[in-house]
Amino acid sequence: MHISQFSTGCGALVEGIQLANLSSTELSDLRQAFADHGVLFFRNQSLSPEEHLTFARRWGEIVINKFFTHTQEYPGIAEVRKEKDQETNVGGGWHTDHSYDQEPALGSILVARELPKSGGDTHFANLQKAYESLSNGLKQTLETLRAVHSNVHVYGEDGYYKSTDLSSQLGGVNEVGEAIHPVVIQHPDNGRKILYVNPGFTLRFEGWTPEESRPLLNFLFAHVLTNGYTCRFNWEPGSVAFWDNRSTWHSAENDYQGQFRLMHRITLAGRALEAV
Repeated sequence: MHISQFSTGCGALVEGIQLANLSSTELSDLRQAFADHGVLFFRNQSLSPEEHLTFARRWGEIVINKFFTHTQEYPGIAEVRKEKDQETNVGGGWHTDHSYDQEPALGSILVARELPKSGGDTHFANLQKAYESLSNGLKQTLETLRAVHSNVHVYGEDGYYKSTDLSSQLGGVNEVGEAIHPVVIQHPDNGRKILYVNPGFTLRFEGWTPEESRPLLNFLFAHVLTNGYTCRFNWEPGSVAFWDNRSTWHSAENDYQGQFRLMHRITLAGRALEAV
């Protein structure tokens, strides 16, 4: 197995292994790389749905997504699907999966099943590095704050997706809600501090109004996206991406209109986030 930095700001490329046949030593090395890099990329994988599930279970419990359609045979695998005639894609803005849950997801494992001829890349951002480059004064302020995360405006009855051509594919409008998390959390595996807010689901700071919160949130979002902490992954047949939802954001490009795209995603259960 060979692990190399994918870009200066984000991710690692893992080569020389098959995820369907990992040794215990290789799994241990992957756990360390996952904590250090936030997102791991794999090429040339031959991973059946059953092997996808087996690999996921070696990391922890699988979360059944409340909003996505599941594959018929495997409820633990959610479909990230865009039909040829659809204009809207899933995950088209910067976000962190499940930050609106009381116990946010540990990570997500996305497997390419059917790809367009071009387009459909996924962007990622590293929130460990983004935090580390903030000024000491701002770090101290952020470490005293908690933030409100919600999915109502995205998946709710009056949310964004209900007004799009993805409406019929997504469910769970009665299961939306919100959660409050520390703005700076500590990674449970390596102890590093992470900036835990995201553009998709973070609405405001606890005790602050949305209007008071917006300038600081916008500054933090811009800081992450304009200072070299992002990378862009080009999907190929056999590609797999495995990202840490506690320390990364991601955003899917919607630049393949008129083409079909199908990905399989498994989400891993996490635990309550701890402040520093």
